[in-house]
Amino acid sequence: MIATPTVSSVDRAAPDVPALYAAHWRSLVRLAVLLVDDVPTAEDTVQDAFISLYRNQARLRAPEAALGYLRQAVVNGCRSRLRHRAVVRRTLHVVADDPTGAQQDAFDAVGVDSEMIAALRTLPPRMQEVLVLRYWSDLSEAQIAHALGISTGSVKSTAHRGLEKLRSTLGGAR
Repeated sequence: MIATPTVSSVDRAAPDVPALYAAHWRSLVRLAVLLVDDVPTAEDTVQDAFISLYRNQARLRAPEAALGYLRQAVVNGCRSRLRHRAVVRRTLHVVADDPTGAQQDAFDAVGVDSEMIAALRTLPPRMQEVLVLRYWSDLSEAQIAHALGISTGSVKSTAHRGLEKLRSTLGGAR
């Protein structure tokens, strides 16, 4: 009987997490800021994604899948934090304006004007995610589809409808 070699987690090359961190931390924080509106929450979300990657790196089938894993973890983390915020706001019945201007500082940090963000916030969450991933993070339709767990066709149609809604909201000025 011939023994077939098995691939163990030791035989697989692990992703270089420190190199990924150095190369992609800033772009992932930018992505998260556009989804959750503030820098500290965005940084926490990205940090959680890197911790998760580090803990689960042996489970990755290929090291090149690590960046996709991180993007998906950031988007899912943002969704989770936004759901948590909604529950807190419903429970506390308090939705106050930001008197400190921290929200505007977050937008300035990623180079986006508040009028565009206000228009983006009028869209459904999935449209927001697709547009942010496509136009701010510059991901391909296939990468977005993978990160959000939807088909490429859904990404295309969602982006098209989202852009049309933004144009009408902004009065065709952009």
